[in-house]
Amino acid sequence: MHALDLKLLRDVRRLWAQSLAIALVLGCGVMTLVLFHGVARSLTETRNAYYERNRFADVFATATRAPDSLLEQINHIPGVARSEARVSEYAVLDIAGLEEPAMGHLLSLPRGGGAPVLNVPVLTSGRWPAPDKPGEVVVNAPFAKANGFTAGSTFEATINGRKRVLTVTGTVLSPEFIYTMPPGGMMPDDRRFGIIWMSRDVLEAAYGLNDAFNDVTLGLTVTARPERVKARLDQLLAPYGGTGATGRDLQISWMFLDSELTQLDSMVRILPPIFFVVAAFLVNMVLSRLIRLERAQIGLLKALGYGGYEVAWHYVKLALAIGVLGVLLGWGFGLWAAHGLASLYAQFYHFPFLVFVQHPDTYVISAAGGLATAAFGAVTAVRGVLRLSPAVAMAPPVPPHFRHSPIDRLMAWAGVRQTAMMVVRSLARWPLRAALTSLGIGLSCSVLVASLFSFDSIDRMIESAFYLSNRQSATITFAQDRPQSAVDDVARLPGVMRAEGVLSLPVRLSHGARNRLISIEGHAPGDDLARVVDSQSDRVVLPSHGLVLTDRLARHLNLQLGDKVDVEVMTGRRGHYALPVTGIITQHFGLGAYMDYAALNRMLEQAPQVSAVNVMLDEDKLPALFKAVKETPGIAAISLLAQIRQSFRDTVAESIGVQTFIYTLMGALIVIGVVYNAARIQLSERARELASLRILGFSRAEVSAVLLGELGILTLVAIPLGLYGGYLFALLITSSFSSDLFTMPLVIARATYLKATATVAVSALVSALIVRRRIDRLDLVAVMKTRE
Repeated sequence: MHALDLKLLRDVRRLWAQSLAIALVLGCGVMTLVLFHGVARSLTETRNAYYERNRFADVFATATRAPDSLLEQINHIPGVARSEARVSEYAVLDIAGLEEPAMGHLLSLPRGGGAPVLNVPVLTSGRWPAPDKPGEVVVNAPFAKANGFTAGSTFEATINGRKRVLTVTGTVLSPEFIYTMPPGGMMPDDRRFGIIWMSRDVLEAAYGLNDAFNDVTLGLTVTARPERVKARLDQLLAPYGGTGATGRDLQISWMFLDSELTQLDSMVRILPPIFFVVAAFLVNMVLSRLIRLERAQIGLLKALGYGGYEVAWHYVKLALAIGVLGVLLGWGFGLWAAHGLASLYAQFYHFPFLVFVQHPDTYVISAAGGLATAAFGAVTAVRGVLRLSPAVAMAPPVPPHFRHSPIDRLMAWAGVRQTAMMVVRSLARWPLRAALTSLGIGLSCSVLVASLFSFDSIDRMIESAFYLSNRQSATITFAQDRPQSAVDDVARLPGVMRAEGVLSLPVRLSHGARNRLISIEGHAPGDDLARVVDSQSDRVVLPSHGLVLTDRLARHLNLQLGDKVDVEVMTGRRGHYALPVTGIITQHFGLGAYMDYAALNRMLEQAPQVSAVNVMLDEDKLPALFKAVKETPGIAAISLLAQIRQSFRDTVAESIGVQTFIYTLMGALIVIGVVYNAARIQLSERARELASLRILGFSRAEVSAVLLGELGILTLVAIPLGLYGGYLFALLITSSFSSDLFTMPLVIARATYLKATATVAVSALVSALIVRRRIDRLDLVAVMKTRE
């Protein structure tokens, strides 16, 4: 074996602890790249395979009542490969063991029985309902699992005012409902919301839709032009109450999963570079120290005939060995974590299978990034080796030039202890190294702040959505719009202390070439249960005229205050109206458009109507209210805000909690890697100095203070910088995570800064204590025999 290779093995064995610390930091960067790339690609492949196998529709549309004969014209639209008409309604469910009413989304099955043509559900247990047994249904598997349903289980449903006993024959998973969020909800609630497939004859008879449909889905050809298909479909459905065709991009399940994939892509771009930068810095520190200590050996090697590039390559190989270890660790933990996280996502989104894929390019890119990081850190450290002549290298280095500075005189005048003066002088002697060490510690603090602030943002979103804007106990939703007198009817239900109506109007907002299907909410000036609040200022907005839009909707339509927007009403008395934008507000959830309740009804030239009623409830009378709701025709659903809030908390806490633990661990590893390596380097460089102090009578504690005091000062300096860097990282994350579904506000609580500070301080202390043990075990005689 080559002599330099033998030396390389000895160096690796001697520097194993420092090498492992660097490899762990580098491995974190490789792991995050493999993890998020792997999960994103696995989810994408799983979604694409699931959608293709089960013929997920490309276009979705609803109407009030369209005849079946219209389906032939729909099939002749250029680009339509297949279509399916169905009946879609909501019903209140009465489930044994569940006191409050549940909600069911009823979908019709084909008349001949069996599975639908589009959005084909996967039968996970049992069988399809028999065509001649109208009370048989299949339900989505998560709903069945949450309620303990098996084949033969029964529950009651109020279908258009009439109670029916439904019998479960099987459970399914559908590509259309990988994310089953109830109307008015913000997170899935499998216990209280389910998808129910049943006989079309039953639903047609119950809702007066004989030989008619109110919902249609289309599958398109590869060469189809979706916008033209949707425009033609809107023309055909307009006379029958069509509310506007939408593509996959506005389908709720697609939107949530696509938002998740966007977030994963953002994490790939944000996290790995941080770890790679810190790892390159650590490699540079270790090799620079090693080269300084081995000046004589380098000179001897050159005198024996080794070239400068050959010696430099020896040290680069040491860095690459650390890089290889980091890459292997990152690959191993990244693959393990990617499979685990992808499996969790598959369960959360109710995929019937998981296509776990690991593309070679992910590993090639991560390995290239890791090795390039190690090589860059090495090259910046070994540049001086090429210019170092044997004679100069074998001679002792020129002693540094010291002189009394004003700071020295000030410390002497103030009576500062000699050990403290040594700490300050060391920082002044190596300012660049001190700055880089402090920067590395600060980066770890930034990672911690950027991971922990998510909980603060969620708390702010909950406060804004559930305490400032929506202050009602529950929302009662009607199957169809009702006269304003329905508010009084709701107010007479048991336990209702206050009731306020709201009108939701499906419209298409257009401005220039941009348009968006949305619902305008009509609010009365005196409403206090559900208020229009600008979450940026907590200001209650009372639209007296025109439209108030959320900022994301305004940006999507390229609208500013005072601009006119075309409002196309998509139901009832259809028509176009030009309305001014009188307000633009910030809200954390969804896209919103708001209008004065009276003005909205005047625009439609109709008597005041309501789509839902917000209520304040007496909790002691909830059982009586639930019973009344289950027996009241016309009520499609009741949404309890306390349940929605708790479901939101639980779901978010579970997903963010795992990520926060991972990021906190990564941040701690950065601190340990930086502080431990910096302490070991200083111990190697100053071992002779520290041993001299011990011989002169200084105690172990005083000697340790010389070395560790410097690290303590650097940590104290790094923490404020890291906290500010964490704020900037959090700002980058919130901008990357913004979508039409929700926007994370930039909120960082004082407790978050304290947690990040404490984690950095504890990690630095642990690293320092490990090095302190080495100081205590210094062999004074052996150290004093060294040349440096």
